[in-house]
Amino acid sequence: MYKHILIPVLFDERHDTQASYLAARALADEGAKFTVLNVMEAIPAYAASQIPADVLAQSRDQIERNLKQSAQALPGASTALISGHAGRAIVDYASENGVDCIVIASHVPGFENIFLGSTADRVVRHAKCAVHVIR
Repeated sequence: MYKHILIPVLFDERHDTQASYLAARALADEGAKFTVLNVMEAIPAYAASQIPADVLAQSRDQIERNLKQSAQALPGASTALISGHAGRAIVDYASENGVDCIVIASHVPGFENIFLGSTADRVVRHAKCAVHVIR
């Protein structure tokens, strides 16, 4: 069905990464390319200036290790760690890299989503490719 599937992941208890991987496999054409993506939200300058550079580097290294380990669940998956606002960064990455499907996990929306919107909601509204939301 799809040739290049993007799977954004967030390493917390509210998002089911394995369910996203299962859906991605089910939607993939034979020989499809999988990209597992994590977006690091930017730290405001006033806060970043108070965090030692080696702590930030260690944090990024740990996220990259987690990402690579997680991606081993998909055959031949590549990984990408990017910075920015999650919803916008996912949509931009998909547009710039020829992604034809995004499989994204979403938490059950709460009251805060009425005003702010969720990352999955932003991706669904703005992506130029198919989007499958996993709950």
